[in-house]
This record gives sequence, C-alpha cells and structure tokens, in this order.
Amino acid sequence: MPKLRPLSSCGAAAFALVFASLLPLGAAQAQESDTLAKIKASGAITFGYRESSFGFSYLDGNLRPIGYSIDICNRIVDALKTELKMPNIDIRYQAVTSANRIPLVQNGTVDIECGSTTNLVERQKQVAFSPDIFRYNVRMLVKADSGIKSIADLQGKTVATTSGTTSFRLLREADRGRGLDVTNLPGKDHSDSFLLVESGRAHAFVLDDILLAGQLANARNPKDFTITGESLRTENQSLMFRRDDPAFKALVDRVVSGMMKSGEMEKLYARWFMSPIPPKGININYPLNAETRDAFANPSSKGI
Repeated sequence: MPKLRPLSSCGAAAFALVFASLLPLGAAQAQESDTLAKIKASGAITFGYRESSFGFSYLDGNLRPIGYSIDICNRIVDALKTELKMPNIDIRYQAVTSANRIPLVQNGTVDIECGSTTNLVERQKQVAFSPDIFRYNVRMLVKADSGIKSIADLQGKTVATTSGTTSFRLLREADRGRGLDVTNLPGKDHSDSFLLVESGRAHAFVLDDILLAGQLANARNPKDFTITGESLRTENQSLMFRRDDPAFKALVDRVVSGMMKSGEMEKLYARWFMSPIPPKGININYPLNAETRDAFANPSSKGI
C-alpha cells in the first residue's frame, strides 16, 4: 500500500486558496436559510396567502389578502421591526395553493405562509410550524336535501376534495375496510371544490369544518347546504415557514404564544369568525370550540 505524501509548500498553498474560495459560497448558503438575515438584507418579507380560505386568508373586494392568519403574520412583522431595528419592512404577497404551498416555502419564494395549513408530523420533515392557531374537525358539506348524513351514505357517490389536502386520505382511513366505493373529484382550491357540489358534479365536499363554514357563509343560498357527518379527525392549523431556522421560529413562537396569553388571539378570533367580515359583511358564526380554546391555553407546535 503506497504511503501518503505530505503536501508540498506549493500544494499546501494551493489547497488553502481553494478552501478559502469556498468560504463565501458556504456563508451565502447559510445566509439564504436564515430568514432574519434575508429580511434584513432585502428589507422585505413575503407572505404566502390563500385566495379562498374565508376567515383565515382570502381576498377582499379590492383583491387584497386579509384574514385571521394574515393579521397574525402582521403582528409577527411588528416584532421583526423591533428585533431587526428596521422601522419599515415591506410586505410582499404570493398566492399559494394546497398543492404548491410547501415547495414555495422550501425554495424561499415564501417566508411565512399565512393561510390554512394543518401541522402534520410528516410535514415537519419539510417545513416548520408555529404554535397551533386553530383546531377543528374534518367533516363534509352536502346539499341539505341530499339525504347524506354519514360516511356510509357516500357509497357509490362522488366526493370533492381540494388538491394537496389530506381529506380523501382521511376519508379512506375512516372507512376502515368497509369497502366504501367513492370517486374522488379534486378541486384546485376550496371555492372550486365547493362549486363541484353546488353544480351537482360532486355529492359532498370533505374539508376542515371551519373552512366549510366559510364556504357555506359565502354561498349564494347558504340554506341549500349543510355540514354533516362524523368527524374524520381533529386537526390543528398553524403558520408555516422554513425548517432549521431556530431564530425565526423562536420569534414566531414568542409572538403567537404572547397573543394567546394576552387574550389578543381570542379577540382576533371573534373579529374574523363571530362578526361580519369583508367584502360582503357575512358572519361565518363559528364559536370558539374547546379544542381551539385549549390551543390558546397551552401553545404547542408538536403537530399530529
């Protein structure tokens, strides 16, 4: 076996030069994963928003993103201004869907998703989450005269779900081997999925009950629909951002938990889910449930 020779003085110098040339690249890559540094350098933060998650994140009459999740993200920006000693931080907006929201956070297009995303342990391998801002049950919306009252009543029927959500998987898991024969018809967003039921192309729309309530409240004839059936699962909704960024997560967690402990979060909840909201002045009328009240009392981002 040949012996390894020590580097000559010229070789050592060349190696040192090559090594040194790699340092700026490594530093740049580290900076890209540091959200606080990214915001400091650019003077801006990009919110991911949903176009039709009514109450949480949606467009008003002037096509401006508004909602419960957007307001929480605005509080985070206030904290960033103090943390970074920046009186002004530009807020940019990027529309996201259930299908592309995680990739857009991962690749840096979106700094924080202010939408309606479930914090799942499996998703934590890709992204990070704030403490839960809402907890809810996954159920189904149907036409009031459909006769559908439970999962068993979906036999042989078409079910709408929004692309990129876990709804159809949860329906299959709830079936538990009973051989339920259903056809999945995906919508590109929640409004599109609702239209599939409204138009008669689908018999039910499976989703978080609070998001279904938002769709129902905004329907042309709300009384034509009802939210029904057993809960497929209780889920928890959180803000989403890049993982492996402890400084940014610490700031987000501090702001969100602080809002919960001070009572501000409950007031914000009442504003968006128990009061008339833009653009039509409709009240979603979804009282604070026991699960969300527990989330406010015991902030957690552990996921399900």
